[in-house]
Amino acid sequence: MYFPTSAARQLLTVPALPDVSPEPVLCFEASPRKSLFCLLTKSSLTVWRVRPSAPLAHISRSETSLIEHGDNTAVTWSPDGSRIVIQTTMSYLILVTVDYVPDASVYQPSHMGASVQRNFLPGPGEGIPLQLLSLALEGVICAEGQVLSVSPRKNYIIFSTSSPPAVQRIPWPVYDESENEETARRSLLGHDTWILSDYELPWLLDPDVTVTKILHSISGVETWITSDGRAYFVRLQESRQSEDVSELDEEETDKSSTPIQANGISRPSTDSSGSQPHYHWEGTCIHNFEVPRWVQKQRSTDDSSGRSSSTYIEPRRAVAIAVNARFSFIAVGTHSGSIEFTSFPTQDGPTPIPKVVEVPNPYDRLSGSVTAMEWSSDGYVLAVGWTHGWAIFSVGGRCLASGFGVEDHIDGDRFQDTFMHAVENLFWAPGNFELVVLTPSGIKPDGQVFVLPFAKSATTCQHSPDNTRYAFLQMDDRALVYRGAEQPDMSVINPESDVWQHIKIPQSYLATNWPIKYSALSSDGRLIAIAGRRGLVHYSSTSGRWKIFSNIAQEQAFTVKGGLLWFHHVLIVAVEISKSYQIRLYSRDMELSNQNVLHREVLMSPVIILSLVDNSLLVYTSDNMLNHYLIVPTADTIKLHLCGSITFDGIIASPSAVRALSWMIPNAQKRLGDPVDDLAVATVLMVVGGQLVLLRPRKSGTQEVNYDMQIFAERIEFCWIHLRGIGALENSLWGYDGQNMRVWLNALAIESSGSADEPSNVKESVSIPLDFYPLSVLMDKGIIIGAEHEAATRMNLSFVMFRHATSSHLFLHHVLRYHLESGQVKEAVALAKHYQNLVFFAHALEILLHTVVESESFVGSEDPSTSASPESGTLSAVIEFLDHFDASLDVVVGCARKTEMTRWKRLFSIVGNPHALFETCLASKRLKTAGSYLLVLHNLEQLDENNKDAVRLLNCAVKAQDWQLCRELLRFLHSIDDTGKALRHALSETSLVVQKGDAAP
Repeated sequence: MYFPTSAARQLLTVPALPDVSPEPVLCFEASPRKSLFCLLTKSSLTVWRVRPSAPLAHISRSETSLIEHGDNTAVTWSPDGSRIVIQTTMSYLILVTVDYVPDASVYQPSHMGASVQRNFLPGPGEGIPLQLLSLALEGVICAEGQVLSVSPRKNYIIFSTSSPPAVQRIPWPVYDESENEETARRSLLGHDTWILSDYELPWLLDPDVTVTKILHSISGVETWITSDGRAYFVRLQESRQSEDVSELDEEETDKSSTPIQANGISRPSTDSSGSQPHYHWEGTCIHNFEVPRWVQKQRSTDDSSGRSSSTYIEPRRAVAIAVNARFSFIAVGTHSGSIEFTSFPTQDGPTPIPKVVEVPNPYDRLSGSVTAMEWSSDGYVLAVGWTHGWAIFSVGGRCLASGFGVEDHIDGDRFQDTFMHAVENLFWAPGNFELVVLTPSGIKPDGQVFVLPFAKSATTCQHSPDNTRYAFLQMDDRALVYRGAEQPDMSVINPESDVWQHIKIPQSYLATNWPIKYSALSSDGRLIAIAGRRGLVHYSSTSGRWKIFSNIAQEQAFTVKGGLLWFHHVLIVAVEISKSYQIRLYSRDMELSNQNVLHREVLMSPVIILSLVDNSLLVYTSDNMLNHYLIVPTADTIKLHLCGSITFDGIIASPSAVRALSWMIPNAQKRLGDPVDDLAVATVLMVVGGQLVLLRPRKSGTQEVNYDMQIFAERIEFCWIHLRGIGALENSLWGYDGQNMRVWLNALAIESSGSADEPSNVKESVSIPLDFYPLSVLMDKGIIIGAEHEAATRMNLSFVMFRHATSSHLFLHHVLRYHLESGQVKEAVALAKHYQNLVFFAHALEILLHTVVESESFVGSEDPSTSASPESGTLSAVIEFLDHFDASLDVVVGCARKTEMTRWKRLFSIVGNPHALFETCLASKRLKTAGSYLLVLHNLEQLDENNKDAVRLLNCAVKAQDWQLCRELLRFLHSIDDTGKALRHALSETSLVVQKGDAAP
């Protein structure tokens, strides 16, 4: 899904100023919109632009300020990006204002001629001028107590202290105009303090703590980490002294998943009744652990005696938290370096059980404690930094990339990529194509900031059916399309095959519209559409040309919001223009312009997701409505016809959480029904957050359509549905949960096992374990295609090179085994006949037989007559299935030669006597297969003293002039009799000695 590529860029962090001495970077912090970030040293602050990576402003503190207020320790941005708060060692908060100067550039390009200018074209995101901004010291706040963590909000600042242990809130300073207009003073009004105690915060499991970290996400979820290593979901509630009812802030009304999801922002009271507002914190523990009894006893002894012994450090104590609001769960990083995923707690439900994520460390290197974590803005991947490395995880816990040192020998003095050894902080750049990391200053004094480029699956931007049909990757400046499906079968399974087509996006479009937000691929893989910050472009691999807007004003007037799809040569786009919402249709054959729009459909709400099934367009909007359009070609153009709409109010709690959309139509409706009525009978497939759900229609007595929700799986990252053809795979549902590809065959026929109020997960038909990340399912070849990352170092290079390698996995034998275990031999034969012309079909059958033979439950008895094991019935079904194909004799002997001899008797008791199979091979002139059976006959002691069977086969090989087989048979005879008697006898019984002068083998 996300794979590091190319090599990391290193940023020079020392300011190029004559009077500024170089200092190591202590920390960095991205702005709320991630377009800027600031670097903090002990005495200075520098604001950088992310793309292009360049410093915009720098401010240094004076010596007097450093002496009076202490050195810098931490930095945070205000939510609107207009202020920066610096925390100092002496518990002062230094406020710095960020003033943006419009229509002014911080860098002035040198004057060059037109011919020279053409050689300096801007890269992605570099076409917009670097806006001038200035930093100014606004003031200094003296906090009461030792400040531990600072969290600025829209109207005030929240911070925690250790002495006293409390959480405090102060408003942003404002000017209080006095009678003298020439002077203005800043005042701090309305200071709130909450002492950490049983009285004020009764929900704390241990009140004798301090709040070491206050974390507030953009989604509004607020979390605390306390000094005992526990973590809490918290919210600040406002109530009146005369009322006993607490009210959430008005910004919380759209949070429907759980009342714990609060953004912690409270507004001052505007009630004119005179009642004073009262604020209090509510919280729920989301990360807990049991302290060992000996520690509890030791603490009680210390309390009574007054002495304090060494502090116990809990390995599971939380040190970092990352909230994933899109998938409704959090990641907790611990002191021991482990990562735990926990679902959001519900108000009345049980406490969620955390899932410990496996951190790969093949060389058993020390990872250290977690230092930083952040989810990508799409919620699909988590970046984690440790004191000795870094890694990228998917939402299902699959490690996509990692680095704990380097594997090869390197020149330590020249090697620059210090992030491979330690990471102190990190954040995702806009578009999630780059990861910006900060390394500790102790490794090298300068160049602590690195930018790692990534290639990501296009399904992370837009999970449409066509984007899952092909492996389709998106990079910062190009698209990568998998073309292996169009090549011979062996090229598909060869990892060294060059199967990726690199398609560069026009530089003129990316320069001002970076980053890419949506990517769409047509059903035949020939047409590509790309949408960035504004406008769109599209490409045809047949002509090799891009089409862009010739009128820049028209391009910049709209932004794609909701996605784009190809219907043959017509591009369907959901756009937002002047706060209105439309669906537009563009033709690939016409130039991009407003005059060439084929059709405009005006919508009342923004589009969340588009999906295309045959000639039906499904449009899901933010008002929780699903609209069904038919695409109707006319003589001159093509239009959308609205067939119907239905609301999912009460079914889908948060429309923005819908990640994928499709539907399945009953066969009777496909054959006989009117497409206009499809919406009333269709089973709707959705991925909501991480849940794969089916919404089944049910008509009430008033003919009103209601839906029953059926949850298939949790934390589904990749979803693919096969609607057409290939036997039992029609209407099959494929979902990847981070470890296994789970397949539900004929999802339309699966009955709901739970009630509508408490939907339960549906057991999959087939579970396919994968050791790589899947990108697409090549249904006609029986293969799952995916990728995994590789990192390479060289002794003569100072950096690490990243690339993604293509991987594949046969799924055919998994589905066949499911049918055969269910006794459905006819269904298995019908499915296999679709694939019998593939080059690797016999190999797939051999894997099927081998997995059944090697099953642990099958090895329970050495008696070949025992058939009580369920695997015995499966093996009989497999052998019956194999008899329908010509490759069965090769499959059986190939499996036997790869299986332990202790299982041969059991195998051939069901397959048949191997000598009879040998005779069958001779009769059908399958000499090489007969040669393979000779080894089986020898090991089972079914060859006579004179090796008549070997001699017969040797004579047949001589007649067929298969000299390679003759060599192998002679080598076999020599190996079974060191004296050479068997070899001499075989030579005497054949004409090889006579022919040796003409054509010796």
